[in-house]
Amino acid sequence: MNWDDYRYFLAVAATGSLSAAARRLGQSHSTVLRRLDKLETVLDARLFERFQNGYVLTAAGDELLALLAPLDDGMNDVARQMSGRNAALQGTIRVTTTDTLLEALLLPALAEFRRHHPGIALQVTVDNSFLNLTRREADVAIRPSNTPPDRLAGRKLGTVRTAPYASRAYLERVEGGGPHGGDWAKHDWVAPDDALAHLAQARWLREHVPPERTALSVDSLVGMTAAVAAGLGAGMLLCLLADTRPDLVQLAPPVPALDTDVWVLTHPDLRRVNRIRTFTEFLYTRLAGQGPLA
Repeated sequence: MNWDDYRYFLAVAATGSLSAAARRLGQSHSTVLRRLDKLETVLDARLFERFQNGYVLTAAGDELLALLAPLDDGMNDVARQMSGRNAALQGTIRVTTTDTLLEALLLPALAEFRRHHPGIALQVTVDNSFLNLTRREADVAIRPSNTPPDRLAGRKLGTVRTAPYASRAYLERVEGGGPHGGDWAKHDWVAPDDALAHLAQARWLREHVPPERTALSVDSLVGMTAAVAAGLGAGMLLCLLADTRPDLVQLAPPVPALDTDVWVLTHPDLRRVNRIRTFTEFLYTRLAGQGPLA
């Protein structure tokens, strides 16, 4: 039995395709296919059904996955525990965050951290969903969430607020559209698109604005802010983005129901790694309760 062959199986099972598994493992498409074929030959079992749009586990594949899951978790635990032995402030820290927090909050802090610790390289992944810190897809997550995952350890940095904004140019050309007008149906709106339909901003718009008043939908809160600044309509924007734009006017106070906490999170085992602990403590000291998170 070769554990490496099972790693290829687990990668295909997790991603559903040879190409995605190859990217995860840093191998070629043909290597993944060859190792998977070898494993099926050794086990004398077909582990996947091959379809044009991906690989789906067979019954035998499901059984193997259930058997391997505890072993895979154990190997990940070994990697995390052993990485805690590294006390030197050098190496790489993989950080995941959202485009909103990276642009409006984190970049100055990351630059300052690098000045203090030039031996540490920061690898940032911008992703609006939680990467799996348990499987070491990232070391540290900086995330807006009112319900952070229980399996992660972390500290709350503060709260971001949301309010309606419009550009000065837009308000000048909209009849009766003063900065304190509360008849939201008078305005055109920039809205989150279906990819962001779960956000509180999207729910607020559904409750207060007729669908026909949506002028533009965007799959990014940063993009929404730029669209409102361009005069396409009003928008429910994060204050930490909108308040830095002198061309934007806040139409009403922030809505408390839309407040969202911001957390710095990591896997509990990684808190013993010196560079991870130093990084998370720096972020907390530098950002907690400061500026837009006050």
